[in-house]
Amino acid sequence: MEYKFFEAVEKSFDKAAAYTNWDPGILEQIKQCNAVYRMFFPVKIGDKIEVIKAYRVQHSHHKTPCKGGIRFAPSVNLDEVMALAALMTFKCAIVNVPFGGAKGGITIDPKKYTPYELEKITRRYTSELIKKNFIGPGTDVPAPDYGTGEREMAWILDTYMSMRPGEIDALGCVTGKPVSQGGVRGRREATGLGVFYGIREVCHMEEIMSRLKLKMGVEGKTVVVQGLGNVGYHAAKFFREGGAKVIALAEYEGAIINPDGLNEEEVFQHRKKTGSILNFPGATNLPGSGDALELECDILIPAALENVINGKNAPKVKARIIGEAANGPLTPEADEIFAKKGTLVIPDMYLNAGGVTVSYFEWLKNLSHVRYGRMDKRFTENMNTHILNQIEGLTGKKVTQKEKDFISHGADEVDLVYSGLEDTMIAATREIMDAWKANPKIPDMRTAAYVVAINKVGTSYAELGIFP
Repeated sequence: MEYKFFEAVEKSFDKAAAYTNWDPGILEQIKQCNAVYRMFFPVKIGDKIEVIKAYRVQHSHHKTPCKGGIRFAPSVNLDEVMALAALMTFKCAIVNVPFGGAKGGITIDPKKYTPYELEKITRRYTSELIKKNFIGPGTDVPAPDYGTGEREMAWILDTYMSMRPGEIDALGCVTGKPVSQGGVRGRREATGLGVFYGIREVCHMEEIMSRLKLKMGVEGKTVVVQGLGNVGYHAAKFFREGGAKVIALAEYEGAIINPDGLNEEEVFQHRKKTGSILNFPGATNLPGSGDALELECDILIPAALENVINGKNAPKVKARIIGEAANGPLTPEADEIFAKKGTLVIPDMYLNAGGVTVSYFEWLKNLSHVRYGRMDKRFTENMNTHILNQIEGLTGKKVTQKEKDFISHGADEVDLVYSGLEDTMIAATREIMDAWKANPKIPDMRTAAYVVAINKVGTSYAELGIFP
């Protein structure tokens, strides 16, 4: 059976709702998209006027502002944007980020436009959002997604500030910006790093590893990553640095495998030079990107687009752990197959929450108007150095310069961002696992994550007095 993306999210929601005690009316409110904005606007491309189709969906207002990325892709449609907005609501709830879920998209292929044309489209889209109050530091805060990045976020910020002069918190209208434009260090790699932290925490859970017949920790585990975009690249990087072996990488043009391991940066540079990851020195080509999904491995990380693992290919997937770095890479049928097989699926709705978590840190930085670490870095370094000197004086033992530098080091912005993200992903993983353990009838980790999210959103609505 073929599912539309939003229907698949609703199906997962309904599955989890059965394990909660909320009134059916409250569940219906949580499930629905609160505000949907579909727009058409003209932009001059070359010598012609092109009508651009775009969307912004605010799924939930139980917390404000709403938060969610903007994607540029020819496949962008209302169903997809609604589904991604809903996932954002649940994602933010699970990782305790106080935002309602939103999402945006423009139905274009960014490869077919010049940077100047993309800038015109992005700025016009932003002005349309401003007209309807669908963007602002206290109402709705976009971020990068598939097909967008720091450049597009800088254009959005500049357009917003030019149309809202004097707004003191204007920097907080969008996240994922360049650091020079109010961005936060660590945002670019945040989603991939969050994927690593989440899977690593699962791999440190003795009961789970025993059930999967795997050794504790990520060290020595074989990993396959589908997608070498920002998320896939950084997920592969952190797993390799953590001692795992990335044996295969896949992109839309095909896949490569090397049982001795691949270096994601070398593959990335090869692709930049040749236009393809294929024919990478020392690796073997696989005919299609989908073939990598069926390789024998410990951890499979789909980090591309939705519905890549479905009822047809799920029986052929041999990985013991699937970490959903992309949004919606598995269909509901695939979930059922993996539940029966005993394969652990770590769900997207919290595993790829690193991006929104660090976006939250960026938003807080913009509202506070001060860089993280600025107030206490030097104080901490001076205090730690003083304590070290006292210890050396009292004990007569000298600490090596390397250890001295490490201990006396005061936290930079990126240190604090990484620390906050690590704590967030560990806490969310444990909370989901505790909910799963508390109710053995819950079939899988995704359903347990939805239960946690539904309970948090439902509690917010109840405490607001919306449902007396």
